[in-house]
Amino acid sequence: MSLVQELNNKALRLGVPLSVHLDVTYRCNERCEHCYLEHDDRGEMSSSEIYDVLQQLASAGVFFLTISGGEPLVRRDCMEIIGRARELGFNVKLKTNAVLIREKEAIRLRELGVEQVQISIYSHRSEVHDSVTKLPGSLRRSLAGIRLLRKHGMKVTLANVLMRSNLADGEGVRALAAEVGANYRIDPTVTPMMNGNTDILRLRVPTSELHSIFRNSDLVGDVETFCAPPPPVDDGIREGYPCSAGHTACYVSPYADVFPCVQFPLPCGNLRGEKFIDIWERSPQMLEVRSIRGKDLPTCSSCSHLGTCTRCPGLAYMEGNMRGPSSADCEKSFVRTGIVTAGMLARRGTANPRDLVQISSM
Repeated sequence: MSLVQELNNKALRLGVPLSVHLDVTYRCNERCEHCYLEHDDRGEMSSSEIYDVLQQLASAGVFFLTISGGEPLVRRDCMEIIGRARELGFNVKLKTNAVLIREKEAIRLRELGVEQVQISIYSHRSEVHDSVTKLPGSLRRSLAGIRLLRKHGMKVTLANVLMRSNLADGEGVRALAAEVGANYRIDPTVTPMMNGNTDILRLRVPTSELHSIFRNSDLVGDVETFCAPPPPVDDGIREGYPCSAGHTACYVSPYADVFPCVQFPLPCGNLRGEKFIDIWERSPQMLEVRSIRGKDLPTCSSCSHLGTCTRCPGLAYMEGNMRGPSSADCEKSFVRTGIVTAGMLARRGTANPRDLVQISSM
């Protein structure tokens, strides 16, 4: 067992919020077509408010802190926020598009000891990447920032959200990551907007195309393991928790709202009127999320994929029921293994069985 796994297990036993994702702004210099955020500033926290929140998080036992946005570097005080977080002992990961990173910023991030910088790159071709971000020259500028970060010894991950518009470019981005000495990961998940709008789901990769992605070892690693049938579901899995949201992790918005996860827009409290530890320990919404185990999921508890599915309770919540299946995750489990999920069987009246047979026979 790795040290991080040991930390997570101990945090779960003790009820400690080990990891927090903090968005310091929703403002952004890009307008990505799949973004789930609204970019207007509706009263984001001041520097002093964020410093107070950081102190509260440290006191509650938070160790891993992801600072993100929007684009966090559009805040003039972003480096000071990161500096305060490091003074408090947080292990900090920064999510940025790197457009605003110059030599000065790269050097400062290295001096501050930021653990990792994650940057979304949608294609190795500027015409595709820039059409996603709606910012001309964004690929060129992001790559310049990435090269500066690598020059100064920063650990960098290129995150590639696969959609209809960039589906053919996964391997090109992987090659680009290798060229600049960065890690690489793909994610074919497009989520509804936080306000519930589902229009952007039209950008999701079609099910038939997921099949070829999940069988490409350059993108997923060991295909045989990745696509293996799920093991038998035992009592340990049924008694287990769906994910870390609300258990060892949570999300804080630029407006001081606390949620179980950045993909789980269930309001649990606001730090402008409440203390973080009180929300974490006593919020009725957080306690409800925390009470749910695998056996409590009416549909998923009977599914053979229960122990291996990437089911997101936040996506399920946005579909109407945090205890229900997430259709996107059902789809991914089915395409990986060829085994129909309980959620898909429950929706059989709206699914096309011929499509299921066609995909499973590929």
